[in-house]
Amino acid sequence: MVSEITQKLYSDIPNETIYHYTSFSGLLGIVGSGSLWASDIRYMNDSAELNHMVTLIREEVNERIVLGHPNPKLLNQFLDWIAGRVTNGHMLFAGSFRANGNLLSQWRGYSELGKGVSIGFDPKQIISCARQQSFMVGKCIYDRKQQRQLIHQIVDFVEDLAAEFCGMHGCRDDIVFAEVFEQVESDLLRIAAILKHPSFQEEEEWRIVSPVVTDFKDPSVHYREGTSMLVPFFEFSLVAPKADKLQIQHIFLGPTPNISLSMNSLSMYLAKEGVAPKRGIGYCQIPYRQR
Repeated sequence: MVSEITQKLYSDIPNETIYHYTSFSGLLGIVGSGSLWASDIRYMNDSAELNHMVTLIREEVNERIVLGHPNPKLLNQFLDWIAGRVTNGHMLFAGSFRANGNLLSQWRGYSELGKGVSIGFDPKQIISCARQQSFMVGKCIYDRKQQRQLIHQIVDFVEDLAAEFCGMHGCRDDIVFAEVFEQVESDLLRIAAILKHPSFQEEEEWRIVSPVVTDFKDPSVHYREGTSMLVPFFEFSLVAPKADKLQIQHIFLGPTPNISLSMNSLSMYLAKEGVAPKRGIGYCQIPYRQR
């Protein structure tokens, strides 16, 4: 049941160019390696969506208990378990794309000191790359009503699993349901990865989401320096199967005090690397303000 919810949530497909916002150093890394660093979602800048799912589950649990649920112990165990797994559980890697490549809120985050770009990719290319690497592509969900409905279905399913578990093992007062919860952990993490707070709705975000990684010593797991800690990441190849190099649809240059010089050096760099955006390079046309 929960796996069916996951598959349905990840069934939407982007039809237009999707953009990845990044710094100049990020651009150099993407073009130089042909890959994107998909970070462990717990360490991403907006990782609060994992806690957002915990908040939604807490609301659902509290509502059921207030209404006289016959097994509040099960519900509280589930809430405590998911809260702990968000911080200390399995690893899940994600990369972000936006339907809008010229969004002021994103430039504020990625064009510090006038050093930001948004790189546009053909969605078919991203989907092909994702399938090749067992990633899923999903559209973030911001509608609170839809989120509550999803959580309601998930808790219903957990209750059904717990009832089956009790049928096999007997429902003693001291029973621990961790074994039940572990059956849905991978799906819960992938669902949490695309549930975002409604205040972020203007971003129209799409995400590439990895399989769950249970071994932090996996050779595909790397580390980079973050703002205040080391951040685990996975190198997601952006070179489509059967393609010989990176393909880019379009690039926006973010707000900068040196438009002409910056556009010129960006063009020269891409030409040197043999990368020719199909729709060229455009300036965002948003005035640069020194902060």
